[in-house]
Amino acid sequence: MELFKNTNYDFLGKKWPFIIASLVLTVAGIGSIMAKGGLRYGIDFRGGALMTVKFAYEPPLEKIRSAMTHSQIKGEVSVQNFTGATAQNEVEIGTELQEESQLNINRQAMESVLVSTFGQPNTGKIDLNNTGKEALANALREPLARANVAMSDQQLQNFTADLMAYIDSRYSGLITDYNQLASAPGMNSGIMNTLREATYLSPYHVIGVEMVGPKVGAELRKQAVLATLYALAGMLVYIAFRFEWIYGLGAVIACFHDTIITIGLFSLFNKEISMTVIAALLTLVGYSMNDTIVIFDRIRENLKINRREPLEQVMNTAVNQTLSRTVMTSGLTFLTVIALFIWGGPVLHAFSFALVCGILVGTYSSVFVASPIVLFWHNWADQRRRPSKPGPAVVAPAAPKAAVSPREKVERKSPTRAAK
Repeated sequence: MELFKNTNYDFLGKKWPFIIASLVLTVAGIGSIMAKGGLRYGIDFRGGALMTVKFAYEPPLEKIRSAMTHSQIKGEVSVQNFTGATAQNEVEIGTELQEESQLNINRQAMESVLVSTFGQPNTGKIDLNNTGKEALANALREPLARANVAMSDQQLQNFTADLMAYIDSRYSGLITDYNQLASAPGMNSGIMNTLREATYLSPYHVIGVEMVGPKVGAELRKQAVLATLYALAGMLVYIAFRFEWIYGLGAVIACFHDTIITIGLFSLFNKEISMTVIAALLTLVGYSMNDTIVIFDRIRENLKINRREPLEQVMNTAVNQTLSRTVMTSGLTFLTVIALFIWGGPVLHAFSFALVCGILVGTYSSVFVASPIVLFWHNWADQRRRPSKPGPAVVAPAAPKAAVSPREKVERKSPTRAAK
């Protein structure tokens, strides 16, 4: 399928606006990183505890931040809400730590702050939205017996497990009214009344907690950088072996260009660099490299056929011949990652953002960055090999004649007389 037939666009003739745009984005990204004192790393790389909490209403960020700041939590506390089609009323509470022994302490402190701020800690009841099946079974055992609700221990265990699964699957772990449990498996009026007596409903639900030690985070950060560099080095060797070394250098510079701009955009938009972002960057390196190789391969084929044409014309022909393939591949991939970015939720938000930026930058870098590098090199090499033009012949001046005395003149005119 060809979207464009017999096109003859002068892509390389319009390379400078794209090169200038790349320079501007690169300088802006690096400037943002330097101004902010480095990248904003996620919990995977900096170490600490990260808690994701869902609220029944719009999260009161200032109230949460004030409560966490004035608590016994050590280290810097960050509170950030999630926005998106699938993430509603969710907030992320994180702490950065320098000591691994403080991780569990901070986690317990964060949970205690939430309970004291939004729960009912002095009632003796347990929070149905933030409890487990074992704790719920223990809390219901005696009240059920007092209410004359006949239930064996095994039946109680099965009931609490089914009830927790029902709340998680239907209400994402957060209910606001006990009437929402009327259709839960095994529910009856006696159990419902006991639930109201032994539990309460807080306006939040802890979705999950992540904990990474600072040493592990530093090691992950180092491994992420090495993985990216190793990938670029391996691709450089492969392309240099398959084409020429300048082709490999151009492709690697283009991939490095894509990575730097994407990371710079993360800094400009104040987004975190996590392990999923590193996975996205490695995906972009392979994606951009593949796009560049397709164009380089067509350039090599055209050079065998059109040996007398200028290299710039051969490159333009190759880009025009692969234009349909580039638009279809990049366009369909872009639509996919846009869908992930809009509807993928907070977990995939950073991953999809990196792919959106990288595909846009990587598509034009294969044409307007990698190819011009090869073209500049060949033009420079041709100028060096070209012999210099011969200049005008320089005739050495004749030596001045020595002065001749009158006697010598006479002797030269009369050699016989001189012999006498």
